[in-house]
This record gives sequence, structure tokens and C-alpha cells, in this order.
Amino acid sequence: MNARLDYFGNSLGGKVLKHLNSANQVLSNSTLPGTTQELVKIRASQINGCGFCTDMHTKDAAHAGETQQRLNLVATWREATVFTDAERAALELTEQGTRVADAAGGVTDAAWANAAEHFDEDQLAALISLIAVINAYNRINIINQQPAGNYRPGQFG
Repeated sequence: MNARLDYFGNSLGGKVLKHLNSANQVLSNSTLPGTTQELVKIRASQINGCGFCTDMHTKDAAHAGETQQRLNLVATWREATVFTDAERAALELTEQGTRVADAAGGVTDAAWANAAEHFDEDQLAALISLIAVINAYNRINIINQQPAGNYRPGQFG
């Protein structure tokens, strides 16, 4: 499988990615825990069916020390006992924020209140933004049919 377009090498696509990458860097430097950030990226990518991003973020998480057991259980986090209450709150917000079109009311007050119990305002802003950014990356890669499987941790600097 080949990508439909060399989006990474395209002048306009490169400019868009530069801004998305800048936003992502701000989030990486936030106080939202790095482990939580990777779990959010993985779960949104799974929901959206973005193989490229799922490949990237599971490999990045493993490279950062995440256990294989937790990576294997992200998709079934509700039944898994290996996630903290804060991680579970972030994963719930991620699912609801990613599946906005599936829920008539969008993100529920209960999901928001649960997240607000575990994260301060800056972390909540980071979490909202991270969900938006990973969904943007997912959509670019899905529309472009970006092949998955060849990502190497640190490949994009």
C-alpha cells in the first residue's frame, strides 16, 4: 500500500504539519503526564482506525517504558485493572471527544466532572487540545491512506 500523496513532502501539507507539530510540542511540554498523553493518542487512533498513528504511538509508548500488557489492553480499558483512575478518566474523555458524532450530547457532564477530579485546569486544557490534535493527525493519515508498520521511535525528531 502506498500513500495517496506524499503529504509529508508536499509544501502545503508540510506547513500544516509544522503547525500541528508545534501544537503537539506545546502539549508534550505540558504538565499532563506523558503516559496519559500516549494512552490518549493510542485510544483515539484505535477508535478512528488510523493504523499509522496506532503504530507510531504504541511504539513510542513502548520505547518510553510502557508495558506490553497495558498497551494490549488500551482498547478494553474499562475491563482492565492496569490503568489508574486518572488514566481511565482521560480515556473516557478521549472516547467521548473522539466519537462526538456518535453521541447526541457530545461529551457528558459526568465524563467531564470525572476528568476534572484528576486534572487541574492546565492539564484539562492540554487534554482537550491533545484529543483535538490527535484526531486531526488521524484524519490526515486516514484520508491519505498513510501505510502503517514501518514507524521507528524518534523518526520524526
